[in-house]
Amino acid sequence: MTAMEPPKTAAKRSATLAEIAREAGVSAPTVSKVLNGRADVAAATRTRVEELLRTHGYRRRRAEVTRSPLIDLVFHELESAWAMEVIRGVENVARDAGLSVVLSESAGRLTPGRTWADQVAGRRPHGVILVLSGLDAAQQALLTSRSVPFVVMDPAGDPGADVPSVGATNWQGGLAATRHLIDLGHTRIGAIGGPSRMMCARARLDGYRAALETAGLPADPALIREGDFHHESGHRLGLDLLGRPDRPTAVFAGNDLQALGLYEAARELGLRVPEDVSVVGFDDLPVARWVGPPLTTVRQPLTEMAEAAARLVLELGRGERERTATRLELATSLVVRSSTAAP
Repeated sequence: MTAMEPPKTAAKRSATLAEIAREAGVSAPTVSKVLNGRADVAAATRTRVEELLRTHGYRRRRAEVTRSPLIDLVFHELESAWAMEVIRGVENVARDAGLSVVLSESAGRLTPGRTWADQVAGRRPHGVILVLSGLDAAQQALLTSRSVPFVVMDPAGDPGADVPSVGATNWQGGLAATRHLIDLGHTRIGAIGGPSRMMCARARLDGYRAALETAGLPADPALIREGDFHHESGHRLGLDLLGRPDRPTAVFAGNDLQALGLYEAARELGLRVPEDVSVVGFDDLPVARWVGPPLTTVRQPLTEMAEAAARLVLELGRGERERTATRLELATSLVVRSSTAAP
């Protein structure tokens, strides 16, 4: 006879619904209602149960989860020219999976409100994709406890090691755009960046500064402006930059919309693009090919990024990927058109 093996130490298990109900002082059906996002639970009770679910790390077993045939796509701002490329990518993947896409906007906030999180928990979609946005700890715990996977596309800040995300090589794009202008012979190169609270905007501006420093050119603070990624800020800040007596001979705009605003500012000041000022954008929206002159820009593969985010969130929902430390980064590339020339 072979010797019996000593019993293995039992793995730490999460609390059951009954145990959570007992600790919260409510019935198990009440805990189930909270898990299912039902509205007929008092706010104080819901908060107490949510806290215990989070404390115990409760997560519904995959077999328990019945999902609606949806993917939630959340924008911090639904800017049509940019958002359409993202929507197209998510729709491509959702359509092949037999799912529909639910669009929502967080009205400029980088974190959706709590009401939104409760609504999503109640819908139980196949997944949530947040664009230039994120979730706070309570919202992450809420979706995790409902087994609703989530992915952040182009995160505004550091999403954290346990938040899956999809982005682009923004620093490399800013570097390539500025090097292109330097190679043309420009030495006074201005920049209209995006909001400093957004990681992608900071990375693009860091790439701009790195290209100047590598070429031995100073990054003159007087030639750098912080925009908001909208056409209006490109126009307003463009008038400011190009109206200077020592104006730059070239400008790197943090996105295509700001570059188009800069075009308008140049026209109002009687300047020609690219004869008097060269302009480089970022994104390569379809409109970049149609404007006159066609815009030199850094292509950010928005549709492909959205497709990757949608595939990732579905893989997470099927258990084919672990959530921790999943970070995908797609390459940017410089597209040279007619808006840049030697000074």
